[in-house]
Amino acid sequence: QLPLVESGGGLVQPGGSLTLSCAASGFTLNDFAVGWFRQAPGKEREAVSCISRSGGITNHIHSIKARFTISRDNAKNTVYLQMDGLTPEDTGTYYCARSLNNWQCPKANMALWGKGTLVTVSS
Repeated sequence: QLPLVESGGGLVQPGGSLTLSCAASGFTLNDFAVGWFRQAPGKEREAVSCISRSGGITNHIHSIKARFTISRDNAKNTVYLQMDGLTPEDTGTYYCARSLNNWQCPKANMALWGKGTLVTVSS
């Protein structure tokens, strides 16, 4: 099994919702800060949200702070991203990644990345 697997992406109409999952295998995800990132076609990958080992949340894109919610289920060894009020600008491949530390998710210092799950917001 891959150590980090994203799921839950798909096609959704503007204004719709999706819940993305990041499931870990072979290690305890709660031992690290975990971040969600996204990359639109032709654009650089950007940080979306980070949840620390203790559950602290950092949102990196102001326009989505009220629409996306990151959370952790330690029993399931899974981190989620609840996405509401989706817009076409949210389209892209969403990646989950494990940080090198337990409190922040700097893109350059993420130790392990999943393969991503595609989110397409279109009417």
